[in-house]
Amino acid sequence: MKKISVLLAEDHVVVRQGLRSLLCAEADIDVVGEAGNGRLAVKMARELRPDVVIMDIAMPLLNGLEATCQIVAEGIPTRVLILSSYADDEYVHQLTEAGACGYLIKQSAASELIMAVREVARGNAYYSPPILKRLIELYREFYVKNRLLGRKDGHLTSREQEVLQMVAEGHVNKQIASALCLSIKTVEKHRQQLMDKLDIHDIAGLTRYAISHGVVESMGRVRGVAETLDGSEAGEGAAASAQPHVAAAPRP
Repeated sequence: MKKISVLLAEDHVVVRQGLRSLLCAEADIDVVGEAGNGRLAVKMARELRPDVVIMDIAMPLLNGLEATCQIVAEGIPTRVLILSSYADDEYVHQLTEAGACGYLIKQSAASELIMAVREVARGNAYYSPPILKRLIELYREFYVKNRLLGRKDGHLTSREQEVLQMVAEGHVNKQIASALCLSIKTVEKHRQQLMDKLDIHDIAGLTRYAISHGVVESMGRVRGVAETLDGSEAGEGAAASAQPHVAAAPRP
């Protein structure tokens, strides 16, 4: 089995020695080099091309952020795992944006570091639980803000979202009213409100919108409804087209 090659980029000798002892105790990990500053870390990554670089942030000559940027920019086939005392949002954001594949705080357990090295070497990302928790919180905050400020459907109510989905699936007002335990007039009101909010005023447009935004799956049946409607009721138009044509009997 090929061992995971690791380069240690850490300016404190005692810390490097401890990391080397810890990693070399694992049968599938091999420490191939050590760098005491960021500039040397980039040079050794270029020459040794290790699977993983364990990178500190605060280092002389070239800090871990810039070293990571240079390694990634040069296309060196090495994945950077940050190991730092700093866990500020800005550091995490900058290092992740720079191309780091993982971020551990130095208070992490030894077993977690080994797990992180293996995961990063496999091509996955790994973050310390406190950092991952914060990243999820930031993502949620950003997502909610983005929906409210940027996306058209950010202000649709839950009921309007339900009506949108059922309209896109080809249901007529009567069917929607029955499914949602509403009156037909209430359904019509909700549908008109979501049309006004989205500035889409035909069923075909609503259907295409619902498909493109993942409200409904991009199924052939739904696409067919969207493509054939010309502004008439989705379900009614589809139902009418499905009825067999009967020629009028000639008058005697």
